[in-house]
Amino acid sequence: MEKALARSFVGWLTQHKTSPSEERQISKVTDMNQPQRASVATVWRYPVKSMMGEELNASIITPSGVLGDRAFALIDEETGKVVSAKNPKKWPDFFSYRAAYASPPSVDSLAPIWVTFPRGTIVRSDQSDVDSALSASLSRKVRLSGSAPNAASLEQYWPEYDGRANEVSQEVVAGDAPVGTFFDFAAIHILTTATIDRLRKLYPEGRFEPRRFRPNVVIDTGDAEGFLENDWVGRTLRIGDEVRMHITDPCPRCVMPTLAQGDLPKDPGILHKGIMHNKVHVPFAGKALPSVGVYARVISAGIIRRGDSVQVEI
Repeated sequence: MEKALARSFVGWLTQHKTSPSEERQISKVTDMNQPQRASVATVWRYPVKSMMGEELNASIITPSGVLGDRAFALIDEETGKVVSAKNPKKWPDFFSYRAAYASPPSVDSLAPIWVTFPRGTIVRSDQSDVDSALSASLSRKVRLSGSAPNAASLEQYWPEYDGRANEVSQEVVAGDAPVGTFFDFAAIHILTTATIDRLRKLYPEGRFEPRRFRPNVVIDTGDAEGFLENDWVGRTLRIGDEVRMHITDPCPRCVMPTLAQGDLPKDPGILHKGIMHNKVHVPFAGKALPSVGVYARVISAGIIRRGDSVQVEI
């Protein structure tokens, strides 16, 4: 797999190298807020927004994030909104759908995807009846799209306002991500094992797993403790030999991590007894919000692999 990634990446990388001046600006490494050792534990890609995704050993990182991540989404034909598990009252079983590429995507073209339905039915994105099959399964007319509509938005349910007029809000898609993408805000979401360990201590009855939070990169931070990523905001991560990412904001949380996913049960305590203990200032929101993990912007593309070293730079 790594050889295939490298072959498809060589030509593209020559046009996206970091400039010498940029290299000088980010070459310093600081010991501040840096665990004694840190490495890539795993990489995740979600071909269809809000569906279950794929765990990877390696991936190309482009300016738009993990290659092939959130490349597709369903569009609600009635409202024009991007379908999201953030509104479980309308899409109650969306986390029971799983998407995977039929073959590894390349920087030149993305392969078709397979979508597995909750009861085991499988459809492929390039078959003629994919939209009707998805619509029938979801009991609502939808279409699979590879590009976001203009001024794309989604619906987000707020359980604390259940039954009120404001229980569902309209949220803009791709606030800090490239235009036309389906990311909630940024193209990369990073999570550390230190944060997962801290949440487990706060709420031992809950099942805290990285997949609850749908990160792109999980970083093994060894024996480091606490919500480590909070102190990385405004800094740059160097991953392996090529990739650098600027950490822009903590990742604020909604109802999604509390929902059932695979063998993980629905558990409101995940939010109220765990995540709420990490209420920090989120720059793009302009206020403190319960958060887990951080958002990042890619500033130097390349390939990342499981086991690659991770360092916090100035």
